[in-house]
Amino acid sequence: MKLIKRNYPAILMIIAALIVWEGYVRITNQPITTLPAPSQIIKTLINERYVLLGHAKITIFEALLGFSIAFILAIIIAIIIDSSNFFKRGFYPILVTSQTIPIIALAPLIAIWFGYGILPKVIVVVLVTFFPIVISLADGLNNADKGLIDLMKTMNASKWQILIKIKFPSALPALFSGLRIAATYSVMGAVIGEWLGASKGLGIYMRNTLHSYLTDRLFAAIIIMVITSITFYSILLLLETKLVPWNKKSNY
Repeated sequence: MKLIKRNYPAILMIIAALIVWEGYVRITNQPITTLPAPSQIIKTLINERYVLLGHAKITIFEALLGFSIAFILAIIIAIIIDSSNFFKRGFYPILVTSQTIPIIALAPLIAIWFGYGILPKVIVVVLVTFFPIVISLADGLNNADKGLIDLMKTMNASKWQILIKIKFPSALPALFSGLRIAATYSVMGAVIGEWLGASKGLGIYMRNTLHSYLTDRLFAAIIIMVITSITFYSILLLLETKLVPWNKKSNY
């Protein structure tokens, strides 16, 4: 109830949009192949639930695996960036430049290089989710309290002790912000990889339904994607409230 009360403006706007959508389709007699009504999409979602869940399991697995790998790599790179100004000046331009390349342009190449198994999908997820995590964590480590760091140095603390006791705890709010963004991107990355070549997954399901003009099924798959992304986001938000209780911004 607390969640609904806090987000009721968004809920009301979504309900209003669905009512307008439903009314428009019925009044204009839009064909289902062009624009299905929300009621038709919900009906399809129920009828196709087992098929959709089967495909969703594959997509979720790819998203979680890629996200986990990106998380580990991001922590390593962020610590390296924070360790010296040389690495910071070396890595930052490369990371920023990498984001100017559309992932949809890289995905076909990745499929050619690594085939059409699970590996290319995981690589696409890693590429999509890595940047927001590493940049958020690197900035968080860099913005740690300089006074506390100087105090630790006067106590002859090592760089590793300063990292564990001062920098990393202060960087947790920034890290979770990057993780929440990356989590929502992970599903999209997996679907993009599947769209370009797969036997199972929401991406290939969406591609097949689009080619068959089964637009209601396409929208049903999109709903599954949205629900999955929101679930990932909510889990990380809950973890943040538990692990970073001093960050009041995590309680919104």
